[in-house]
Amino acid sequence: MLGGVLCIADLDEACSREALRRLILDLRASLPDADALLTHVRAIAAQIAAKSPRAIRGSKEMLNYSRDHSLADSLNYVATWNAGQLLSADLREAMTAAREKRAGRFGD
Repeated sequence: MLGGVLCIADLDEACSREALRRLILDLRASLPDADALLTHVRAIAAQIAAKSPRAIRGSKEMLNYSRDHSLADSLNYVATWNAGQLLSADLREAMTAAREKRAGRFGD
């Protein structure tokens, strides 16, 4: 759900535009000034920075791929990508950190 509007991948562009419009209105209401916006953006950046660099690069790759391909092709690509990550040190560290209730320690 985005901005109070549920959009399925096949729905028209108007639905996406409406969801974005509502999201912007919601953000304006909850972030009334530049300081509030900057605080919010910094918090999001800190959350992203705490994640595995491999996971962040993978997420960006999936977003870029899915923008230009069909839903079926994109889901297949995600499944293939994810299978390739199952033996990564980052995944082991993320699972260990979650089990130990601590922040992950990831390399570059």
